[in-house]
Amino acid sequence: MEIRLKLRHLPLPFLLLCLLPLLAVAQKRQDKVLLMEVKSEIDPRTNRYVELALQEATAQEADHVLLVLDTFGGALNDADEIRTRLLEYPKPVYVFINKNAASAGALISLACDSIYMAPGANIGAATVVGADGQAAPGKYQSYMRSIMRSTAEANGRNPHLAEAMVEASVDSTLSAGQVLTLTTSEAIKYGFCEGAATNVDEVLEKLQLQDAQIVRYQLSSADRIISFFLNPFISGILLLVIVGGLYFELQTPGVGFPLLAAIVAGVLYLVPYYLNGLAENWEILMFVAGIILILLELFVVPGFGITGISGIVLTVVSLVLVMVNNQLFDFTFVPSENLMKSMIAVVAGMAGAAVVIAITWNRLLHSRSMQRVVLQNTFHSREGYRSANSAEHLVGKTGTAHTRMAPSGRVLIDDTLYDAQARDGFIEKGDTVQVIDQSTFALRVKKIEPNV
Repeated sequence: MEIRLKLRHLPLPFLLLCLLPLLAVAQKRQDKVLLMEVKSEIDPRTNRYVELALQEATAQEADHVLLVLDTFGGALNDADEIRTRLLEYPKPVYVFINKNAASAGALISLACDSIYMAPGANIGAATVVGADGQAAPGKYQSYMRSIMRSTAEANGRNPHLAEAMVEASVDSTLSAGQVLTLTTSEAIKYGFCEGAATNVDEVLEKLQLQDAQIVRYQLSSADRIISFFLNPFISGILLLVIVGGLYFELQTPGVGFPLLAAIVAGVLYLVPYYLNGLAENWEILMFVAGIILILLELFVVPGFGITGISGIVLTVVSLVLVMVNNQLFDFTFVPSENLMKSMIAVVAGMAGAAVVIAITWNRLLHSRSMQRVVLQNTFHSREGYRSANSAEHLVGKTGTAHTRMAPSGRVLIDDTLYDAQARDGFIEKGDTVQVIDQSTFALRVKKIEPNV
């Protein structure tokens, strides 16, 4: 009774002060660590993966980010973008080098707040090389030295050692005149690495995050599907569908399904490359311009000339460029095998479409599904049927070629222009022609040689 009485008479501020530590412990939130893994070449896919992972870390309100890295390098522009994201990320970012952080991997590692390395791991050898494996021109080396130096300075590491990873160091005690690469023990000795660890659990323990909640980032189903369509073999199949769909739609206008298939295949071809940073806006515009020129050649411009050829060239070139990581026709850092794969995929897709068209066209016309949508009856003139645009009265008449016919064009007969096709070879503008036949869409004409 006496004790309770004393408690009742204690000042309220004193009681609150005693309870504060208990309230702090009760409200303390468990640390959360987002774990992401990069174990492949640094390229646009890796770039997008890191971007999405950091977005997920923000959405999950993660307190720390741990990158598990094992790479021999890759594209400089993608590595630079990853570096920038890591430097600007507001929460601490750590990297665990599980064996290799060469070239672009070294740059990415330097952008992290702390570096931990597995026994036997290496970091360095950041010389910029071209597609042929040889050292790139001096301007690229200069830029790489600069960003390696500034990145090291940003996280309190020796900038001169970072620069030596790009070009041969004059300090013979480290690299004996060769490009610098540090082992785990050397990296610890020279302040490039905070410690050695054999696995992720040891890294977390050294960071005092062994009790933290681990969120392992994985690509969503949609992103995995996007990665699937980046396969050159799949791209070749999509090209086959695009070319075949457009051809069948032109042959059977109004059916709709071939055109729909071509549009869907086009979207599945371009969108994954665009989202992964391979397809630039100008490459997509080139593709669209090529398609427009081809359509103009088919429906507007008579004959087959510069418009159609330009459209085909633009389309093929854009499809090849979309698949490779070039910088506005600069192929310095595009491996020759990647460019070859792209060209093979495009050529094989178009050749495959031509083969499929040749094999299936007759079968398609006589299939049950096509018979439901295509008129099968033939209406002969001897039975009394007449075309609304019948030009039988023009057969035998002569006129003048109003345009060059190669072999299609226009002719002027009795002061009226008609679409026409040359029966044999090309007919130049101004030549005298004679109508020898007519169809629903055009007249068939032959050139009349002048009398000598």
